[in-house]
Amino acid sequence: VMRRMQKEMDRGLKLETHEEASVKMLPTYVRSTPEGSEVGDFLSLDLGGTNFRVMLVKVGEGEEGQWSVTTKHQMYSIPEDAMTGTAEMLFDYISECISDFLDKHQMKHKKLPLGFTFSFPVRHEDIDKGILLNWTKGFKASGAEGNNIVGLLRDAIKRRGDFEMDVVAMVNDTVATMISCYYEDHRCEVGMIVGTGCNACYMEEMENVELVEGDEGRMCVNTEWGAFGASGELDEFLLEYDRVVDETSLNPGHQLYEKMIGGKYMGEIVRLVLLKLVNENLLFHGEASEKLKTRGSFETRFISQIESDADDWKQTYNILTSFELLPSLTDCDIVRMVCESVSTRAAQMCSAGLAGVINRMRESRGEERLKITVGIDGSVYKLHPSFKDQFHATVRQLAPGCDITFLQSEEGSGRGAALISAVACKMACLIGR
Repeated sequence: VMRRMQKEMDRGLKLETHEEASVKMLPTYVRSTPEGSEVGDFLSLDLGGTNFRVMLVKVGEGEEGQWSVTTKHQMYSIPEDAMTGTAEMLFDYISECISDFLDKHQMKHKKLPLGFTFSFPVRHEDIDKGILLNWTKGFKASGAEGNNIVGLLRDAIKRRGDFEMDVVAMVNDTVATMISCYYEDHRCEVGMIVGTGCNACYMEEMENVELVEGDEGRMCVNTEWGAFGASGELDEFLLEYDRVVDETSLNPGHQLYEKMIGGKYMGEIVRLVLLKLVNENLLFHGEASEKLKTRGSFETRFISQIESDADDWKQTYNILTSFELLPSLTDCDIVRMVCESVSTRAAQMCSAGLAGVINRMRESRGEERLKITVGIDGSVYKLHPSFKDQFHATVRQLAPGCDITFLQSEEGSGRGAALISAVACKMACLIGR
């Protein structure tokens, strides 16, 4: 899987094969990492799942030239009709949330620079211009695909007319995570999310980024590796359960790698395995409840709860009885084994991608040993009891020539977007834009 991933990454970076590559390797136009002289108030927005976050970030000079970053934020949940209606509805809702947030913090009168973390596949034309290639993770708002997302946001802010904003940068959540962690550890050159979905970015040598002019230095590349498998690279690893998850999803045939790893899909895989065991009379006396037969009813958080259960099976028993099942101790054992199998596979699959990225960086830099830090965020990575350890161990096994430090990001997407806005503002001042 790692070798195939590397081959697709290579195809994604090259002009002639980029179109057909399943891993798109999108240039982000984020070239420089923050230096620490970028200070001021910034607003950042974070849209990447069912929740949308608005954050006020104050970047100031701390002791010994270090930054001090303080944040205030608020979560807004996105209604189903905004996710699946029109782009105009979605962005009007977003600007309504910004307006509400500015009211609460008495900031309506200030025109703040805004960084927008937007965690969907985007083809960047500049740091503040990006075309949405396709929605993922359950979003379907019409009229957004093929359009400039920053333009849609600016239009919605204009339509509202009760505040002004200067949208200076749009970044992917992996990029924001990497920058946010870079601020703690200057070796951080990879950003990664393992949450609802799964993706990674890293600093690539400019000479390898054929989609952008220039050979000097490095640019952050958003791999969009969740789409890996679209050309059949994963076919021999997909199980019957994966095929059902894919066929019943909003985007069949797409994001196959992500569907083996992401929190949006893990619970559903477990549910399908449990049903199969029931049908083979190996579980719950061959009787499945209506709730267990309901698609999407087995949430990924149940996997974490079941796997962190003590020997008395209390949590597992409670979860299963909430499904109107009467489990025996053996049933509880089996359910836990299913959960462990699914989460272990997710961790190992995920590690193949990251090891592919890190080995590639080491080779293209011609280093015998690469010391690198990976900034990571996401609910699966943070909340599952054993995912992290299995993932770390397998990455190290697959990348023996690298010394890898894993850094868990706190509020990465919001802070990172604000720091990138700070850099973008500073660059714009330098260029006199």
